[in-house]
Amino acid sequence: MNVYVVSPVDRQLEDLLHASGMHTTRAAIDDLTALASQPSIHAHAVVVDMRHRTSLPPGVAQMRQQHPGIGVVIFASSLDPKLMLEAMRAGVAEFVTDPTTQSDLSAAIDRVAARRTQADLGEVYAFVGGKGGVGTTTLAVNTAAAMARTHPGSVLLVDLHASYGDAALFVGSEPRFSVVDALENAHRLDDSFLRTLVGHTKFGLDLLASSERAVPDALDVRAIRRLIECAAHHYRSVVLDVPRAEHAMVDALEMVKTIVVVANQELATLRSASRMAAALRQRYGKDRIAVVVTRFDQTAEIGRAEIERVMGGSVVHVFPSNYRQALGALNVGRPMVLENHNKLSAAFESFARALQREPAAVAAAAAARPAGLFERLGFKNS
Repeated sequence: MNVYVVSPVDRQLEDLLHASGMHTTRAAIDDLTALASQPSIHAHAVVVDMRHRTSLPPGVAQMRQQHPGIGVVIFASSLDPKLMLEAMRAGVAEFVTDPTTQSDLSAAIDRVAARRTQADLGEVYAFVGGKGGVGTTTLAVNTAAAMARTHPGSVLLVDLHASYGDAALFVGSEPRFSVVDALENAHRLDDSFLRTLVGHTKFGLDLLASSERAVPDALDVRAIRRLIECAAHHYRSVVLDVPRAEHAMVDALEMVKTIVVVANQELATLRSASRMAAALRQRYGKDRIAVVVTRFDQTAEIGRAEIERVMGGSVVHVFPSNYRQALGALNVGRPMVLENHNKLSAAFESFARALQREPAAVAAAAAARPAGLFERLGFKNS
């Protein structure tokens, strides 16, 4: 995370921010107005040291007006009511007092960064499997490819499997760089650097692929968040293929519009997917979680209503099974949705369209289907 520190010559703030893994740039209070006048600032937040001043410099209000997407944190010697009122009138909501701690300062910056305006950000969709082998990558790739058909060059597929992910195989790509290159250089991430890492496909979809080497170190949640944010700043739509077993990835989805939990009609998978969905609803809110079922068989013993009962909510979409064509598409490295002459590819296409609507509209569409066994017997979904 990049932070401007507007302060006299005092290393305290910078040392605290560096200890939190943030990159800092120093500026003088008298330079704040000039800084705010710049057409663009590569920063997530600005910390203004007010410990030696009694009134807010005019550059603070200008910063909030000119760059509403950059959060401002005031660092003061005390909770002075006059200064707090000035700050609120200037649009500043975070006020930290001396003495402060690394965690308090970091938390304040995280809060203003989370409130950054969404007006100029693309929409982010995450796909996570209830269990391995349920077709999560197939669904993520085909959804992204369907979106790219409408908006070529403005959709990015990110394979968040740090090592040995398969998304590149599905799109016939042999990328030079990977998601690990992005995460290891998160402090450098901007539009130009991201585009040097991204590969392109013949059908208009961009890809940030998984690495072909093992990654021994633990992944940094902050770096993952930075990558997602950077991608959302530069693409209309971002699709994430998320490894369910990597907790750092699952913990970094604050910017995601819809998290798609992928299940099938196998009991063990449903049980695992239900736990995943419950944890994600608790963390990110139930309106942002969508459950889908792959390889759906109308004649299976476990029907849609039974799945919904286990999952604790509606299934927003089901995808028919077509193993032969799915395997054929993988072998030639061309997403099935590009052919669009079978029921499965049509299901991918319709799901991509529905996903780009509001989640509530997707849920409403899911409700408009025949009742299953449990509902016919009088049971309702929780």
